Amino acid sequence: MSNSNQNRRQFLTKTGKAGIALATMPLISKIVPNNAFSVSEYQQQVLPYAYNALEPYIDALTMEIHYSKHASTYAKNLADACVAEKIDTTNTSLVALLKTVSKYSPKMRNNAGGHYNHELFWQLMKPSPSVAPTGVLADAITKTFGSFTDFQKAFSEAAKTRFGSGWAWLLIKKDGSLAVSSTPNQDNPLMDVAEVQGTPLLGLDVWEHAYYLKYQNKRPDYINSWWNIVNWEFVQKRYAEALSNK
Repeated sequence: MSNSNQNRRQFLTKTGKAGIALATMPLISKIVPNNAFSVSEYQQQVLPYAYNALEPYIDALTMEIHYSKHASTYAKNLADACVAEKIDTTNTSLVALLKTVSKYSPKMRNNAGGHYNHELFWQLMKPSPSVAPTGVLADAITKTFGSFTDFQKAFSEAAKTRFGSGWAWLLIKKDGSLAVSSTPNQDNPLMDVAEVQGTPLLGLDVWEHAYYLKYQNKRPDYINSWWNIVNWEFVQKRYAEALSNK
């Protein structure tokens, strides 16, 4: 048996056990404010909706495992790395750490990125039907990509063609322009090792654990469905904040 098939079998076995637990546990419904990072950015925050809130696009079991297993592990390992590498988390922001991540260990890079990416990812989605962005962000997208539809095509292509595991991003660069990129593993555009650097506005997790139970190997189907739950209001706030900091 190949390592890939073995890993998938182990994943499915674990998800079966998680399904039993899910059936008996209450769903999380507490809303996390948009500035959740200011609460305690090195700790995992409460999921801003119930596990089943994003169905049928993302199923409850995938959300439960993704949040309580994968994302929680990144938070735990980040805490361990900060202790080992003597990071003063009360005086060092997570963003500042990511911007100089090349100075730290691979464990720090993987888990700081994984924690930041997932904390952002949860807020980039919402249960209600998604609508296209408006205002200055809509104007910037049209100016950069030609139209919102053309932007979606570029972003989806970045997500589809990211080899192996990683993320697709819409980001604002230092000069204020928008760009679409993708990063491997748990890297993101904030990192000084990123090929295209800037502030992430929108990100899509294309690791298999984010979609495999529902979509199997059909990553394009997952990407197409995900557009229905993008929280464009939150993305617009991030864009406005990024512009104000230029």
